[in-house]
Amino acid sequence: MAGRPSRYDARQRTARRPNVLTGTIRFFCNIAELTGITLLNEEILVQELKQGNEAAFKQVVDNYQNMVYNTCLAIVKSEEDAEDISQDVFVQVFQSIHSFKGESKLSTWIYRIATTKSLDFERKKKRKKRFGFVRSIFGDDSQVVVNPPDFQHPGIVLDKKENASILFKAIDQLPENQRIAFILNKVEGLSYQEVSEVLETSVSSIESLLHRAKNNLRKILEKDYKPRG
Repeated sequence: MAGRPSRYDARQRTARRPNVLTGTIRFFCNIAELTGITLLNEEILVQELKQGNEAAFKQVVDNYQNMVYNTCLAIVKSEEDAEDISQDVFVQVFQSIHSFKGESKLSTWIYRIATTKSLDFERKKKRKKRFGFVRSIFGDDSQVVVNPPDFQHPGIVLDKKENASILFKAIDQLPENQRIAFILNKVEGLSYQEVSEVLETSVSSIESLLHRAKNNLRKILEKDYKPRG
């Protein structure tokens, strides 16, 4: 893949292959398995999707479910939530394929949907946490579920698992645009060009975002996570 080499090997994303197929999506894929399909190039695949071809939809799910799941997981840091969001992503892909104009790669368009849905989920979750805090002040014992501190992402290879948890906690403190650019480039392995297409901005803007993200991460890690001893 083009772009600067990353300390994170994107190919390791195949380490976990989630099953995000439920409900309507599983129904379509079961039909596709009965009818059979040969691998289609992207242009033909999109045409088949727009015609409502369930077998083409199955191919899209097979091709991109791991990518979508890992992208969602890197942002929301909850396996269960990432699976739910992934399901929603593919439902939107199926429902909105007619809006795809082919101005970018299909994978770029799907990345954009996954990123948008994950960010929307985060914003809703933060609103719920704020509401839960207010309720707790007035004596409500209900607790807001937070992400586990030992969160691990399958796309990251580090010598110590503790380091991955520390890194993601630091990434969470970045401004949203820096955080998403960093995740797409360093965790998901997208090139600068691909990240710019997903975020619909220029390559130079992505370079600037990543430069600021790295500087901010360095400051956060130096301040909050000093080496022991």
